[in-house]
Amino acid sequence: MTDRDRRRSVLFHAAALVSGTVFGLGLAVSGMIYPEKVKAFLDVSRIGSGGWDPSLAFVMAAAVIVTMMAVRIGHRRRRPLAALSFSQPHTKRIEGQLAIGAALFGVGWGLSGLCPGPAVADLVFASPAIILFLVSMLLGVAVVHLWRRRVQRATAGIAQEVEP
Repeated sequence: MTDRDRRRSVLFHAAALVSGTVFGLGLAVSGMIYPEKVKAFLDVSRIGSGGWDPSLAFVMAAAVIVTMMAVRIGHRRRRPLAALSFSQPHTKRIEGQLAIGAALFGVGWGLSGLCPGPAVADLVFASPAIILFLVSMLLGVAVVHLWRRRVQRATAGIAQEVEP
């Protein structure tokens, strides 16, 4: 690894730390770490009664605008500032796994009022509900990982049987 690559690696980790800190502060300031506030936003049936909280829509809109500007600026560069190369999706197709994962994420977010970022931020409260959410989430990640490994092994076994 060259000195330039080492500097990029340090810059990459520093940028990740700053980004994570800003993200966490944004979650706290916007109230997204409070499941009740998230549920009040997601429950659109409260619109007629005045109980719906639209404030998180403004948080999301601001995040989308900032991200769009950052992507435009980033795409003007030949190389990233803090990484060895740009990281782009390998496919533009929406696959079944992505759709199922997004649906599960949405259902979980709607039921609990939590998603992974705010749940990690909420660890400071040491609430049993938060800990249960995170343990369940990690268990789900582990199950999917084991399932994918099993499918890969089975696929590799079938490919070996087919070869003459």
